Amino acid sequence: MTSTVNGLATRLAAITTRPWTLMEVCGGQTHAIVRWGLDQLLPPGLRLIHGPGCPVCVTPAATIDAALQLARRPEVILCSYGDMLRVPGSSSDDLLGVRAAGGDVRLLTSPLQALELARRHPQRTVVFLAVGFETTAPATALLARQALGSGVRNLLLLTAHVRVPPAMEAILSADGNQVQGFLAAGHVCTVMGTGELNELVQRHRVPVVVTGFEPIDLMRGLLRCVELLEAGQPQLANAYPRVVKPEGNPAARALLEEVFAVVDQPWRGFGMIPGGGLALREAYASLDVRRHVSLGGGTAGDPGNPCISGLILQGRRSPRDCPAFGTSCTPEHPLGAPMVSSEGACAAYHLYRRHD
Repeated sequence: MTSTVNGLATRLAAITTRPWTLMEVCGGQTHAIVRWGLDQLLPPGLRLIHGPGCPVCVTPAATIDAALQLARRPEVILCSYGDMLRVPGSSSDDLLGVRAAGGDVRLLTSPLQALELARRHPQRTVVFLAVGFETTAPATALLARQALGSGVRNLLLLTAHVRVPPAMEAILSADGNQVQGFLAAGHVCTVMGTGELNELVQRHRVPVVVTGFEPIDLMRGLLRCVELLEAGQPQLANAYPRVVKPEGNPAARALLEEVFAVVDQPWRGFGMIPGGGLALREAYASLDVRRHVSLGGGTAGDPGNPCISGLILQGRRSPRDCPAFGTSCTPEHPLGAPMVSSEGACAAYHLYRRHD
């Protein structure tokens, strides 16, 4: 692998004639890049910045605040994926803290486990905090379909699924944008196909290369993106054809279309993104916890928090630009979501680069 990666780096250096700025928008890719030092193999002038590739990180604080309120209710069992239990809301509170104080908060590895929980505890209300990009949304959609079909009435959903192409659109449309090309997330395209990305390329005239997650995949994606930039060809390219097909996964897409509607949604660090999220359609609205429970707003947060996670999520700053990085903000005591998640940029830098 090392010789192939080095060979790709040599080819990349040979074709790069001017400065370029690229962005990857997948947290798994970010961790691979930082872990293997791929960004340190790039030729001078070629800059790779990290985008909002972590769905846990971009879940808005208001959603976390709502989950905290629910978890404190004695009749509720609040469950979600592991990383979500440590993400702070508007204040420094997180779901692990609520569990330590006596709340019934549970870690799941599959959404369908929430349905089994509801069956085992018919006198309780089970709330599943559902987050993720288009990759995990089909599993939530399957849970919703099975919950309605099974007649279980004590399972509710707090959904915060987000969509990647609208975030890429927001980055390209922002004042001061520096991104000239994207490495797109292969797992999202495995589900959704490449149609939306092609539309993005046509609107903004920037190359987008669908890329995998191994070092060789990423270096091939970088090489292809620079080739397109150097040739002045804003195109969509698929550097992950062994997995990604233009049509994606038709069955998963049909399930998403059945259960969810595209809506405007706030992203942590970005604000409202048009078309940036998924909400339950009216046929499944009885599962929406907000239809059953009044959930107030969050607290104002800590005005002295030095964390710059919003700028990091936008790709405008690096984790090491943050004055709290590795000091007051660590994986054990995170101030911002990017230090919590296994896909967060700050967590990657803390794991692999904090001694540099």
